[in-house]
Amino acid sequence: MAAAVYVVRQLSHGGLKASDTAGLFAVALAVAAGLVAVVALRKQSQANTAAFADATLARGWAATLAGQVQAGEGAVWRKLLGDDTERINLAYTLVSGGVRPAAAPNAGRLFADGPGGSAVPDIVAYYQTTKPLRLVITGAGGAGKTVSALELLLGLIEGRGEDEPVPVRIPLSRWETDRQTLPELLEQRLTEDYDWPRHMAAGLVGHGLVLPVLDGLDEMDPAGPDGLPDPAAPRATAVVEALNAYQQGGEAGALVLTCRTGHYDALVPRAVVDAARVAVQPVGADDARDYLTGRAWDAGRWQSLTDHLAGHPHGLLAGVLSTPWRLCLAATVYHRDGDPAELLTLPDTDAVDAHLLARYIPAAVSTAPNPDGYTAEEVHRWLHRLTRHLDPAGTAGGTGAPGGAGAHGPEGTDLLLHELWPLAGRRRVRATEAALIAPAALVVLVLGLAARAFPGWLVVVLSALPAAALTVPAVRPQRWTYPRRAAWTDRPRAATSWLVAGVAAGLTAGLLTGVAVMIAAGLMAGITQEPGTGRRTRAAIRTDARLALIAGITAGLMAVLLAGIAFGLTVGLLVGLMVGAASRRYLVFLLCLRGQLPFRLGRFLDWATDAGLLRYSGAAYQYRHREFQHWLRQHPNPPQMP
Repeated sequence: MAAAVYVVRQLSHGGLKASDTAGLFAVALAVAAGLVAVVALRKQSQANTAAFADATLARGWAATLAGQVQAGEGAVWRKLLGDDTERINLAYTLVSGGVRPAAAPNAGRLFADGPGGSAVPDIVAYYQTTKPLRLVITGAGGAGKTVSALELLLGLIEGRGEDEPVPVRIPLSRWETDRQTLPELLEQRLTEDYDWPRHMAAGLVGHGLVLPVLDGLDEMDPAGPDGLPDPAAPRATAVVEALNAYQQGGEAGALVLTCRTGHYDALVPRAVVDAARVAVQPVGADDARDYLTGRAWDAGRWQSLTDHLAGHPHGLLAGVLSTPWRLCLAATVYHRDGDPAELLTLPDTDAVDAHLLARYIPAAVSTAPNPDGYTAEEVHRWLHRLTRHLDPAGTAGGTGAPGGAGAHGPEGTDLLLHELWPLAGRRRVRATEAALIAPAALVVLVLGLAARAFPGWLVVVLSALPAAALTVPAVRPQRWTYPRRAAWTDRPRAATSWLVAGVAAGLTAGLLTGVAVMIAAGLMAGITQEPGTGRRTRAAIRTDARLALIAGITAGLMAVLLAGIAFGLTVGLLVGLMVGAASRRYLVFLLCLRGQLPFRLGRFLDWATDAGLLRYSGAAYQYRHREFQHWLRQHPNPPQMP
């Protein structure tokens, strides 16, 4: 500034030579350039500081996410092992060929076996040796692909550094490939499965702190008419193309993918590039004997079966029990009672499967804690009823097909509470909704016109809004999307700021607005929670119901103060029913299927998961195995035991 003033003063007095004038301008330009440089450097420094702060914040978020994933997926992993500490040390081998394969060891085991470890790497070391870090796990149905992916996921979290990504398992069946990129899918799963605010989920993904563990490529498309994988497989092909385009820092993005062998082979040559593909090997007779003996409480009951496996390592029964799924099934069925030697009398694979599956639910009911007194017959019929939501056309393949063949038509795997309502019949649910809302709308119309507190046109519009709500073709629950960084101790401060805002609004727009805002703010502050602190499978319905409660109380209070208690209660009920579309439709669904499903359906599904009949997959429930799901779909009633 001083230099500029000096130049202006000298020029205004005149008498300068041309060279002096040029020199003065040079001084001014130099000073200006220096100022610009200083400002630019300062802004760059601020940007670097902000970027460093964002990265530091994201690392803290990643640590929180790692704890969530470890707790949630650890529970799933334990259930897949039959709620036991005994594990099967699966072997896998590198599949040669493919398009531009990654470098990887020739073979590995699931975990280091014994005090001296193993001569081949465990699953974590195997993955970390793969260059680039892209692994495809293939195998037959029930071979242990998901168990292997979970073992890898939990191992990576256990040894994770603060700058390393958090592995997150994502069921591929819910990827909307026509409108979602992989980063968008990751953000959605963090938001829906772990209850993260969207901006925080985007920050984690944007900083490369989420490692996608993509489970079930074979579940993307229905099988062909012959029960074999469809070579076209449009959704699976779209996934492969998206994974091939997935990059991080100019390199192929790290990922883990699981798929059945036949389905993955059908995609060739459209396979994942820059990836190592491994095939999970069948469980050997010796490993099967060790597993069954290790899980047995009464080893004597298992002696005949284990002796048979030792004497016939390549026989029919050894082949049937060569997958973790069937081994765990057999161990569960005969865990407390029964004679495992019954399996020796069965003629073929289909007979063994039918024998074990028919006894699976009774064994789980008798073994698991059962405070609500569910019977095996009730559990069977309820779980069968839910399979009709996943396979409405009844086209699920039979268990006798190789690997438990998939569906001939579209078949789902995920049970989400807010999406179950079509199971009761779309027209029936909508008619019942109308029957619930219409009386409240009529009372609003009559009381509003009688009270004359609102303009007549406003009362008519308010009472007509429910009709618009009933025309919504599908319901997705509302979710909180505002920042939730404050811990419980900070919430009173947040609630106070909302109350101050409410009072200010009341002074400017009237006492009514202020009171309504204060009540809504207090309710919102009270229900806010940290990411992932609720049960994810039921969080969507609960959040939607709470939002409806807030809207109903706020609108009802305003109507009470303006037109009286009767009108206010009616308006509050009406607004709550309108806003809580997902929870309203879920309640109607349960009413419509009263007697066919338990009214406390979420509680039952949680129990079935604890009993090992279902499993959690993010915010969804899934059947313990696709083969079990297919069998239930084909058996509406429990089989008669001999």
